[in-house]
Amino acid sequence: MTKTQALKLWKNASWTELAKEAHDMRIQIHGKKNVSYTVFRIINYTNICKIACSFCSFKNTKPYTLSLKEIRKEALKAKKQGASAIFFQGGVNPGISLDYYLSALELLNKELGFPVRAFSPVELFHMAKGSKISLPRLLQKLKAAGLSSVPGAGAEIMTAKMRRILAPRKLSAKQWCGVMRECHNQGLKSSANIVIGSTEGPEDIIEHLNYIRETGGFQSFIPWVFQPQTSNFPIRHVPGVEYIKLVALCRLFFHNIPNIEVSVLGMGKALGELALYAGANDISSVVLEERVMRSQGVSSVSEAEEFIRGAGFNPVRRGINY
Repeated sequence: MTKTQALKLWKNASWTELAKEAHDMRIQIHGKKNVSYTVFRIINYTNICKIACSFCSFKNTKPYTLSLKEIRKEALKAKKQGASAIFFQGGVNPGISLDYYLSALELLNKELGFPVRAFSPVELFHMAKGSKISLPRLLQKLKAAGLSSVPGAGAEIMTAKMRRILAPRKLSAKQWCGVMRECHNQGLKSSANIVIGSTEGPEDIIEHLNYIRETGGFQSFIPWVFQPQTSNFPIRHVPGVEYIKLVALCRLFFHNIPNIEVSVLGMGKALGELALYAGANDISSVVLEERVMRSQGVSSVSEAEEFIRGAGFNPVRRGINY
């Protein structure tokens, strides 16, 4: 599908038409029965961040950086709760050394046995810059310490127009995609996403999707919607049919991304169920604790499996890297 074709479908096709085509394609790839999920615990290691995105309120709480002792305590609690992996994320904090990151990964992965998904492209870019080493060398060190995969955070919408509105100090599309390509070159698996619900137009959405497709190497893609967090960021209501249309278009557009996730955490159960009939094959994750977003999702394995069965599918628990 070309960008022109995708834009035409976004502007003119009905959401029901796109959903049907996307569901048919999802069945071709994954079959009719299975919907996957995983269980992870998010550990926000710091809320100090120099990027200051206009839409983020995470930094507007009392500043902190967890000690290794505190990280161990949170990870052990997650193990008791049944977490399969740790999602280790924070801000761009110039006060943190590379040794801290390496020690945290070794603690979580080597000592406690967790697969670890960590560090957005923005974090990795500034980590390499602050440590005065090349990005490939940084990734080699992180991988050796226990990094399993990287999240697709920090993309939002990667057009110059939207970058100026959302986060002018964040990475450009070229930089973000460049970091992700290097992660893939180093054997680190990853996801990607889009976040809509601001002042973006159809052209911005399609251009963003094309950046992701041209970068390649992603395992999964997750459409998100901005949530109200700050008073100085333009946000609009995204109708459910618009979100479902986006999920469907993503399935049809991404011939090189096998998994389309619906975030039940962010979108809630009703839209989550509908998205499973519009191209999505995964409900993302049971998130045991999250401080950045309010949760509308499932909070336990039994609840996740009940939700998937209720939608008419067979639940399959997966690892963080599918």
